[in-house]
Amino acid sequence: MTFSTPDYDYSDSNMEPVPPCSVESVNLLGAQLSIFFYFMFVFSVVGNGLVLFIIHRFEKLTTVTNILLVNLVVSSLIFMSSLPFMGIYLQLSNWIFGNVMCKIYGTVYYLGSYSSVLFLTLLTFDRHLAVVYSLGASRLRSQRYAAVSCVVVWLVSCLACIKPMILHKAFFDFENTTYCQEYPNEIPGIQAKLLSDFGFYIQLILFLIFPLAVTIYCYVKIAITVLSSKIVTKFKTVRLIFVIVLLFFTCWTPFNILMLMNDEDADCETRQKIDYALEVTRVMAYAYFCISPVFYTFVGKKFQKYFRQLLVKTFPGLKKDVSVGLQSRSKMSTQSTKNYL
Repeated sequence: MTFSTPDYDYSDSNMEPVPPCSVESVNLLGAQLSIFFYFMFVFSVVGNGLVLFIIHRFEKLTTVTNILLVNLVVSSLIFMSSLPFMGIYLQLSNWIFGNVMCKIYGTVYYLGSYSSVLFLTLLTFDRHLAVVYSLGASRLRSQRYAAVSCVVVWLVSCLACIKPMILHKAFFDFENTTYCQEYPNEIPGIQAKLLSDFGFYIQLILFLIFPLAVTIYCYVKIAITVLSSKIVTKFKTVRLIFVIVLLFFTCWTPFNILMLMNDEDADCETRQKIDYALEVTRVMAYAYFCISPVFYTFVGKKFQKYFRQLLVKTFPGLKKDVSVGLQSRSKMSTQSTKNYL
């Protein structure tokens, strides 16, 4: 997570810094697009909060899917909590919250995004077990399996956040602008370049290539199983998770690819084009964490039913209209939603 900054030479404070490539227009675009971050934050809190309330009110944390889903919602909320700070940072082009908050902000950002990626991958793998190995998977898919899997995901995500915890800091440039990002100079007692390169490859392999490979493999196997069995209810069982995962990688992959293409040694024009594209795809990537609760709530049949029940209880005046929908659907959805989420 870096922002467009002038390429000053920090090695000699006596040299006059001359930025070789203007970043004002890129930062202006980032400031304009950052308005969306506030709407994303509010919508995510409301949407994810609704999902958690529905699970608490109508479900129990006894199924593997619900346990993973709650952890995914929590990871999304962790990530979204960083967006208001990012919005203010982009709009002011200046970090005003101090060094400690800078480290917390960077750590929360990466912890939320990393854990969300892994929980999505885990949900995909769990659906793969439930559909492809439906007979033998019930013994493996236990509460203990879910709890251990969640602990591993949080542990791996926390370990991957060591780099931003160490390298992220608030620092001044020659124009007295405060930045909050990976420090561009060496840090005493820390091999910053080695740690930065190691963190880059961890992010590339563990949080992009590995999830993509697992997702593609699992859904190819699921598709083959569904097509061979011709069981409609199995398709309905995996539809929501498939939509969520497909949406995630559609939104998230372009941003990650552009991050990999962001070469500091490239010429000014190329870097500006990449920076412009990064600002746009950044909004697309972050929007996923905002709109995913819509799919949790309105695509899944059980969530639709629970949401209608919640509306009727909260607004009794809607009982006549909503109850018809519930009754008409009850018989049709009994079997198809039995194992859906």
